[in-house]
Amino acid sequence: MSTTSLPAPDHSPRLRDALIAADFTVDGLLDLLGAPAYAALARSETVPALRATRGDTRLETLVRLFLLQRPVPAERARAVLPLGECLADGWVVEDGPDGAHVSAAVDVRPYGGPDGEDWFIVSDLGCAVGGASGASGHGEGVVLGVGGASTTLAGLTVRTPVAKALDIGTGSGIQALHAARHATRVTATDLNPRALECARLTLALSGEPAAALREGSLFEPVDGETYDLIVSNPPFVISPGARLTYRDGGMGGDDLCRTLVQETGDRLADGGYAHFLANWQHVEGEEWQDRLRSWVPRGCDAWIVQREVQDVTRYAELWLRDSGDHQADPETYAARYDAWLDEFEARKTKAVGFGWITLRKSGSERPSVLVEEWPHPVEQPLGETVRAHFERQDYLRAHDDAALLTAHFALAPEVVQEQVGLPGAEDPEHVLLRQNRGMRRATKVDTVAAGFAGVCDGSLSAGRILDAIAQLMGEDPVLLRDRTPSAIRALVEEGFLLPVAGP
Repeated sequence: MSTTSLPAPDHSPRLRDALIAADFTVDGLLDLLGAPAYAALARSETVPALRATRGDTRLETLVRLFLLQRPVPAERARAVLPLGECLADGWVVEDGPDGAHVSAAVDVRPYGGPDGEDWFIVSDLGCAVGGASGASGHGEGVVLGVGGASTTLAGLTVRTPVAKALDIGTGSGIQALHAARHATRVTATDLNPRALECARLTLALSGEPAAALREGSLFEPVDGETYDLIVSNPPFVISPGARLTYRDGGMGGDDLCRTLVQETGDRLADGGYAHFLANWQHVEGEEWQDRLRSWVPRGCDAWIVQREVQDVTRYAELWLRDSGDHQADPETYAARYDAWLDEFEARKTKAVGFGWITLRKSGSERPSVLVEEWPHPVEQPLGETVRAHFERQDYLRAHDDAALLTAHFALAPEVVQEQVGLPGAEDPEHVLLRQNRGMRRATKVDTVAAGFAGVCDGSLSAGRILDAIAQLMGEDPVLLRDRTPSAIRALVEEGFLLPVAGP
């Protein structure tokens, strides 16, 4: 990790212009390195990129300087960068006594915005996360670059225009960067003052408006304020001690995530969204779903998705590798491993879950709280899927079963039907409706529900469709109307059917 002071942003527009002029962008890197070497670089594997940058072009010079973090001749750097200003501001430093070479003082990494923006993420040297090595051995105040968790959170976030957005635990500033596109004002907080400086540099070098930067833990720096959007990729790791600020929040067990979620209710404006990544304990004698439901603040709808579960041994090993403890002497490693297991045993924790938590300030007296396990592939970005989920909850709250029968629906355009059964059988064993986008759900339906969904195009009310199905199947239409609304409700809740205005 770099121990130098972080740069000043004074000449960041000129540095940005120079980087883009040299094609130091995501597209430029893909063209230069090729997809395999570019992907390897994202895993913190540098050998393929080193082999691809043996020349002396401007782009190769920048890749070796900022991404591979190798010294480059000062004259080559001067040919591509405003070198004097970069040295004065602290983006690069002289390497060696004669000043013939320069080295990067920070990691500057191209990052493609959702609408093709050329952005740059600034973090500490050697801390681009990913690969087997993780952030091995880095110190307490380290600021990591962008990893899979960061991009997952960015993809989950609802991107409607808002007045005020808050990024808690901003780190290198990626969430604040995304929020700057659709929020009039962005506030970013972090317990680590170095992280606030990295976030400042990320926004400046990416050409986005500056955020209000505040130092402190969780909501302390913004006490009494409310926001339309709150996002956080907090230091959620459940560990026996807060050794590393970037991952350990200093609270026992999953208390940090619980506190963050519970306190959000008072910080969200009406209609506002909050998105978090989190870990949670699976405790003996307790349903993990009940644990998470107890976190949801009053007046908020919630959608909580568990993406992965690890037993305590695998979880401990993962984070021991991340911190580089696996490279310590065997006795030290064993002692630290033992401390993790002691912590879990004391808390009666048998496993740890990882996933997403989204809150929406609805103010409803009948909040919608969905807690589910979904380890299957999804299609990112999911922001529109998340927004539509909560809008459907509003709709279902406002429509009882009688109202559903008078409503009109359309089959979601990405839904297909699959029939499952033995080859050659006259009738399928069961019918599935499957989404090919978003959460990519599949649900088993009976003959009535399959027929109902297939006819839904918005032209007929649900009740009239059921009457026609009853006539075709020789069923009592009154009984069919009585028993079908629950199935319609389930198909709407999961996004297979979409409410539409009648003709």
